[in-house]
Amino acid sequence: MSTRAPFQVLVLPYHQEQSGVRYAVFRRKARTGGYWQFIAGGGDGRETPVRAARREAFEEAGISPRSKLIRLDASAMIPVEHVHGFHWGRDVLVIPEFCFGIEMVDTEIRLSNEHSEFRWLPYRSALRQLRWDSNRTALWELDLRLRRERDAATAERDPQRSRRRHNTPQ
Repeated sequence: MSTRAPFQVLVLPYHQEQSGVRYAVFRRKARTGGYWQFIAGGGDGRETPVRAARREAFEEAGISPRSKLIRLDASAMIPVEHVHGFHWGRDVLVIPEFCFGIEMVDTEIRLSNEHSEFRWLPYRSALRQLRWDSNRTALWELDLRLRRERDAATAERDPQRSRRRHNTPQ
């Protein structure tokens, strides 16, 4: 059996649609809080945060480990009593939470037994649904990164349209 590593990962599944980006939010089962959040879990043994994020996405939602993963700058310190208890001794009171976006080419989710349901939501609806501030901060960052990426791609395809949109002199 592997040892729980002293960190947490938060994984935000997203799907790019013609109408915009949608994010998958998950409802924990009632016995574990019944609240809405993104995929969350801890590292096993010497697993890196990136490997833990891919594994958790697969275990909790059936997301392919080969999916595009975006490391976010957003992070948080999580009280151990909200995660795993005082597993690492009485002096380890908080552990870091590393955040990632994970792109899905389709919207097929396979729920684990940790969750009772999930929803694909646009940014503002997902923001309202989430319980934890760390989830909302990571969502804000990912959404802004994706909008900037989309705007840059649009500008590259149609520089005239981009200049008009941003009132840039020619």
